[in-house]
Amino acid sequence: MDCLEQALQVYGTPEIFNTDQGCQCASEAFTGAFKTRGIVIGMDGRGRALDNLFVERLWRSVKHEDVYLKGYALMPELLMGLTAYFVFYNTERPHQSLNYSTPGNIYQAASGGGARIVDKYSETEKTHAEIASKKETKSGQRCSAAVERLPS
Repeated sequence: MDCLEQALQVYGTPEIFNTDQGCQCASEAFTGAFKTRGIVIGMDGRGRALDNLFVERLWRSVKHEDVYLKGYALMPELLMGLTAYFVFYNTERPHQSLNYSTPGNIYQAASGGGARIVDKYSETEKTHAEIASKKETKSGQRCSAAVERLPS
């Protein structure tokens, strides 16, 4: 809750907060923080792994390439380890979805990504997701958890 409150104070209040079906969805304290600010809570459908495909893949990589291997015992160790891992992830680790380049190289070249999402869901569901992904936060940034559909 402290992290959530800090994020809302530092980055402002979005129009929509998108989440998966994790345990925080059942917490009145968590959902109440959004409701009192007038923030709509969006939730991915059950079994909709593609809704947050890139974030899900990121956390799989973080866990399997760093956290599980190093078994951090203390919070300062974890913070230092994750800081180092994300530098590695963004500047040295090649990404298949980026044609084996790094996010840092793609960002510097301003060449965009190129990852494609193959979606098995109906056009109605896709249209709903596109509308949600185009909602702007009050600071003018897109809600990061929404996935934009790429042209076929």
